[in-house]
Amino acid sequence: MDLTLETILTEFQAGQKSLEETISRLRSHRESDLGYARVDLDRQKRRGVPEVIFGLGKTATQIAGILNALSAHDQLGLATRVEAEVAESVLALCPDLPLVYCPDGRCLYTDVEVPDQGQGLILVVAAGTSDLPVASEAALTARLSGNRVETLTDVGVAGLHRLLQHLELLRSAHVVIVCAGMEGALPSVVAGLVSRPVIAVPTSIGYGASFEGLTALLSMINSCAAGVTVVNIDNGFGAGYAAAHMNRRLSDD
Repeated sequence: MDLTLETILTEFQAGQKSLEETISRLRSHRESDLGYARVDLDRQKRRGVPEVIFGLGKTATQIAGILNALSAHDQLGLATRVEAEVAESVLALCPDLPLVYCPDGRCLYTDVEVPDQGQGLILVVAAGTSDLPVASEAALTARLSGNRVETLTDVGVAGLHRLLQHLELLRSAHVVIVCAGMEGALPSVVAGLVSRPVIAVPTSIGYGASFEGLTALLSMINSCAAGVTVVNIDNGFGAGYAAAHMNRRLSDD
């Protein structure tokens, strides 16, 4: 799926693409102008991950068009924040694409095997069951970015013994993503137990004074555990994307 210069030349050498096709691919501007969207086809070469579709506010026709444009250039498709009824319409519009919808994370994606490009495991930790949608988005994003991913659920600070039972798994990860709502204390606890990067994701879960995730966000920003990186409220995608680059960057050292 990685349309790099090496891939283009290798396919030409193997006889899979003609000289004319190869020249066209090399000369292409690497952008697909759909009128309503200008799909960046060079992002995979620059960032290691193709352009990702933010599905919220887009119609099924628009999402389908972008996914088809990515597929036409041998790039993996991922659309986040896609509601079930929109996903159903997109699947109907793209019968030839191997698309799968993940209702937990509200993600629509190309179901292909992505090679592991990371140095080690990315572990996604969810404080409670209510945090699973955000954790699912993070895990899927990291996996589709070429990483080995595992998920650890329902290990919030209300029952700290549940977290400590998985200390070996926590310390085996190269990057840990921690999704938590309420008071948002779990990332600080995890960061005090491991030596690897910790990415904190505040979720909009909690009672009135949680202010739809603002309390957790402020707690994580003010973490007394050094080095905790914090993304925005409910931003599982951002956490998964950042973790993938941390993991890949380490492997490139």
